[in-house]
Amino acid sequence: MNINTCKIWFLAARPKTLPAGIAPVLIGTAMAIEDRVFHAPSAVGALLGAILIQIGTNYANDYFDFVKGTDNSDRLGPARATQQGWVTPRQMMVAAILVFALAFGIGLYLIYRGGVPILIIGLLSILCGVLYTGGPYPLGYLGLGEVFVLIFFGPVAVAGTYYVQAQQMYWAPIVAGLAPGLFSVAILTVNNLRDIEGDRLSGKKTLAVRFGVSFARYEYLLSIILASILVPWWLAAGTGGHCAVLLASFVPLAGIPPIIGVFKRSGPFLNQVLASTGKLLLLYTLLFSIGWVL
Repeated sequence: MNINTCKIWFLAARPKTLPAGIAPVLIGTAMAIEDRVFHAPSAVGALLGAILIQIGTNYANDYFDFVKGTDNSDRLGPARATQQGWVTPRQMMVAAILVFALAFGIGLYLIYRGGVPILIIGLLSILCGVLYTGGPYPLGYLGLGEVFVLIFFGPVAVAGTYYVQAQQMYWAPIVAGLAPGLFSVAILTVNNLRDIEGDRLSGKKTLAVRFGVSFARYEYLLSIILASILVPWWLAAGTGGHCAVLLASFVPLAGIPPIIGVFKRSGPFLNQVLASTGKLLLLYTLLFSIGWVL
């Protein structure tokens, strides 16, 4: 397959998964706008940093999944650059290091704004991005992937984005962060459900492998319901953000097709569900953020 260099690195970045990094920053920024503490340079820095950390994580995953033998010719998901032979393992690892370094460089300004808490968040995010599939005890191979994405693509990202702008913190951004975190869990669940047989053979003990197909399907359903219904109502009960709840209530309706897909289909078809779930996260983010500001 002939493919140009730019397209190789674009595909390796897994653009369909990037909403998971973008969404919490937008939500945290919307909450900062509503509280009149919006700070544009910090918001832009947080967005760029989040995207770069996720791309760096995806590059690291591409490398580690290849060297561990998880990505092979039987893979059902989108093509991986190292597995396809488009780049060497060394090139992929160097790319991951460079992207993480760039993310840290942008993070220096955020550390200047937010101090030690932002330094800790940044370092832990990069470290977990590497340890997700790297190291002797990779999180994704132990069934801890859902915990990682729930925390770091959820409350940590939303609260961190809010804090670096407001330079103070209260409970609402932390609770609001549960929604994008849960949507990210849903995205990961679809990925693991699609790859369940290959992961089982390679020794990657995701929750789908540990507890089976039915568990993964209900994990997906519960993540969507909790994210789009429970979290907004919880926030409304404490803050009065009823407009955000009203707009977010349209998301479960849009979620019906991918939910049906998860329960009725398997294999490569789940790549479409994966993309639809990312769009669902962006839809929730836009509707909730607009409603919160209003």
